[in-house]
Amino acid sequence: MEYIFPKNFLWGTATAAAQIEGAAQRDGKGLSIWDVFSRIPGKVTNGDTPEVACDHYGLYKEDVKLMKELGLKSYRFSVSWPRILPEGKGQINQKGIDFYKRLIDELLKNDIVPNMTLYHWDLPYELQNLGGWLNRDVAKWFGEYARFLGERFGKKVKNFITINEPQCVLSGMGNTEQAPGMKYTLKDRLSAAHNLLKAHGAAVKALRSVAADARIGYAPCGWVMCPKDDSPEEIERARKAYFSMWKNDPTSTVAFFSDPVMLGDYPAEYYEWYKEILPDIREGDLELISQPIDFYCQNIYSGTYVSF
Repeated sequence: MEYIFPKNFLWGTATAAAQIEGAAQRDGKGLSIWDVFSRIPGKVTNGDTPEVACDHYGLYKEDVKLMKELGLKSYRFSVSWPRILPEGKGQINQKGIDFYKRLIDELLKNDIVPNMTLYHWDLPYELQNLGGWLNRDVAKWFGEYARFLGERFGKKVKNFITINEPQCVLSGMGNTEQAPGMKYTLKDRLSAAHNLLKAHGAAVKALRSVAADARIGYAPCGWVMCPKDDSPEEIERARKAYFSMWKNDPTSTVAFFSDPVMLGDYPAEYYEWYKEILPDIREGDLELISQPIDFYCQNIYSGTYVSF
């Protein structure tokens, strides 16, 4: 079968602020959970930290030049929340704003579409000290952050992604190998997941209010289930597995973090399987979570056969 991409398809690349920017404690940036976690002895291979990384903060012009030479038409970057708001809320860091302005202008000058991700896992450490994603107010804080980004960058950036891979945000709450590196109970992780989804919805509302021309999306991931052959039975089995929630690992599935956004509610099994530990789902929460979006992203790395 031949696949033909449309003429306006944007070939590009994507990065995360904590993985490439460096300048982790320069020009007024606050600490993120990854800044703190990576400094715990033995947590990261070779003791690496986000302190320097690829020094994208200092080398962004050279990096954009490389993108241009590669023929890229699109660049999805994430904004470091603590670079903009060192404490996660309140005081604004103008030098952080200026960096992203320079980056966006450089991209546009080279005919590369800037796509902005609001959150790629680097929660401000000061908010973690207030409970992080377990604090119900985190959705309000994230909405305020989103509104600010829309006001400052909405005239030049037309594509915004609220949260990248919320499944992976929870990984750091289910093991001690990723930031923040504290193993929470399943009940707490379900509460954090609900707050993540509310934060997404709050960001959509905030961006809509200040960036009228913006296209807003959301980028979860999930295990891809593949049929072992082309028979209708195997294709249907894979489809059901792909769009279902798994009892032993609910938050890693596509359904858990997509059904509330796209369909307005959690999968029915969620309420049945976890009725004793459900989060505090209040009136209006699901309406907030399911704010209409303009595009939906699915980050895909690999797949597994649903049967053998």
